[in-house]
Amino acid sequence: MANSAQARKRARQALKQRAHNASLRTAFRTAVKKVLKAVEAGDKAAAREVFQVSVKVLDRIADKGVFHKNKAARHKSRLSAQIKAMAA
Repeated sequence: MANSAQARKRARQALKQRAHNASLRTAFRTAVKKVLKAVEAGDKAAAREVFQVSVKVLDRIADKGVFHKNKAARHKSRLSAQIKAMAA
């Protein structure tokens, strides 16, 4: 356990930041799942709209450093490829 006042404060801050990062990770995964669900539904126009919203979420979370930027780029690329592969 933390012995100094500074260490106790840093422990409190770390707990708060961990909870915040956990909610951001959840938002990231939810955004990806929304696009996958739209792709499975088969509506290409709806999938594109959901993808546009999700891209903003993925980029914002990657900019905060919760996930690496390459991970966000990889997800965006794969989701985009799935949308393009859908029958028009």
